Amino acid sequence: MRVRPLVAGREALLLEVDTAGEAAALHAEVLRRRDAGELGPVRDVVPAARTVLLDGVREPGALAARIARWEVPPLAEAEGPLVTVPVRYDGPDLAEVARAWGVAEGEVAGLVGGIEFRVAFCGFAPGFGYLTGLPERLWLPRRATPRTAVPAGSLALAGEYAGVYPRSSPGGWQLIGSTDAVLWDPARDPAALFVPGMRVRFEEAGA
Repeated sequence: MRVRPLVAGREALLLEVDTAGEAAALHAEVLRRRDAGELGPVRDVVPAARTVLLDGVREPGALAARIARWEVPPLAEAEGPLVTVPVRYDGPDLAEVARAWGVAEGEVAGLVGGIEFRVAFCGFAPGFGYLTGLPERLWLPRRATPRTAVPAGSLALAGEYAGVYPRSSPGGWQLIGSTDAVLWDPARDPAALFVPGMRVRFEEAGA
């Protein structure tokens, strides 16, 4: 872990690691220690692909020295709340994804449904969570030509990530299914269905 004070602001610490799994474990450890009162004042904790940002830190230099001595345990598989999302496997890229995986189209639902994903971080659009957990053998490239409009609720894959588009927008991920789940609702608390650290399972609708 590399602790970088001041690079993101006078009251910020940027914590860098090498893998998505390490970032998820570090994010969980930061939240545990914040809840235990070990961090002091921290306004925001923002995870990303390989970093965790602490913003609103009163004494970033002193906190950086303490964090540098941390031993961060691996994230327990069952740690974090679990949400199950019903999905229809009707995406326009389903056949292409099945061929890439070397399976029949009807087997894609079982493969995806057998994975427990985790929300690593959020971005791109309000309510869009980047979900890790795909085995490396199932990683897929982005489409060579992005679509100008991806329907809201589309379940998509790209690289090591899965995600669900919370609203219609351009996108280059592989679309394998759709859901009626509302990913972003400002009237809900929290507004996002997916929050960092949450576990996610996709269940075939009607199965």
